[in-house]
Amino acid sequence: MLELRDHADDRGVFTELFRSSWGLGVDPVQWNVVRSEANVLRGVHVHPVHDDLLTVATGRAVIGLRDLRTDSPSLGAAALVELNETDPGLIRIPHGVAHGFLFLERSLHVYAVSHAWHPDDERLCRWDDPALGIDWPVEHPCLSGRDGAAAGLAEMVEPIPWLSAGFAEAPSGV
Repeated sequence: MLELRDHADDRGVFTELFRSSWGLGVDPVQWNVVRSEANVLRGVHVHPVHDDLLTVATGRAVIGLRDLRTDSPSLGAAALVELNETDPGLIRIPHGVAHGFLFLERSLHVYAVSHAWHPDDERLCRWDDPALGIDWPVEHPCLSGRDGAAAGLAEMVEPIPWLSAGFAEAPSGV
C-alpha cells in the first residue's frame, strides 16, 4: 500500500497515481476505469500471472485480500484494506493473492495490470467462503452471475498447479 499525495489549490486537486520510479514491481500494460454502485462486490479472484495496481478515485471501497503464495511469509493471511477518495492510496496486489472489491458507496476505481487479461490467468472463489477468512462488512452484496456462482477456496486453488505445488512463479507460457 502506498499513500498518494493530493496537491490542492483553488482550482481543484491533482493526484499522481503512478510513477515507475516508485519501484512497485509492476510495469502496466493496460489501465482500466470501473464505475460501481454501492454494495457491489467484484470478486473474489486470483491471478496466477498478472499483478494489479488499484486506487479509488471517487467513493469508498474495501479490498479483501487472502495470500495464497506458497513462498510468501504471509501465506494464508487475510486482510481488509479501505481505499477512499479523501485519503488516496494505491495498492499493489501481487499474482497469487486472492482479492475482491466491495464498494461501500457509488465509486470509480482505476487499476492497471502487468499482463493483458487472459482466461487462463483468472480463478474465482465464492466471496463468503469461510476458508477465505475475509470478514466482509456486508451480508447481501450485489454480485455478477459469474462471481455469485463461484466455488470455494479449495476449488479455486486446485486448478493452479504451480500455486498448489509450491512454485514461486507461474511456468513460462501461462
